[in-house]
Amino acid sequence: MENGFERERSAGYMTNLAARLFARAMDRRLRGSGVSTGYLPVFFALGGGAAMSQKALTELAAVEQPTMAATLSRMERDGLVMREVDPADRRSSLFALTPEAMDKTDFIRAAVAEINGVAMAALPPDQMPHYLDMLKRIVAALEPEA
Repeated sequence: MENGFERERSAGYMTNLAARLFARAMDRRLRGSGVSTGYLPVFFALGGGAAMSQKALTELAAVEQPTMAATLSRMERDGLVMREVDPADRRSSLFALTPEAMDKTDFIRAAVAEINGVAMAALPPDQMPHYLDMLKRIVAALEPEA
């Protein structure tokens, strides 16, 4: 027990620690590719070739609007996303991955699969679906609180 708390018994602490370790492992795996872990939610959302509004990307990534605006600005600077006028609302923009970014999607999928594989190897294969189901239920329970 440290400072009156048992970190290993805290769901929040352990989830946060796992997320930070996932991010560090992904950063190491993506090093030199021009892609950072902060860009991954955008790659996940747009990797199929879709174009989406900043608002939709913000909701999908579950981040604050200024965070998404900064991420898209960096990705645009790095040549990974392009902005186009939304034909349904000419005052809005849609974002899509550039051809250069689309060329990186297979590498990113492989990197994500590799790091997930390392993490999931700690569990017996029959427990993986249960673990993911439990995480989904935790996320669903916390989303109204966010």
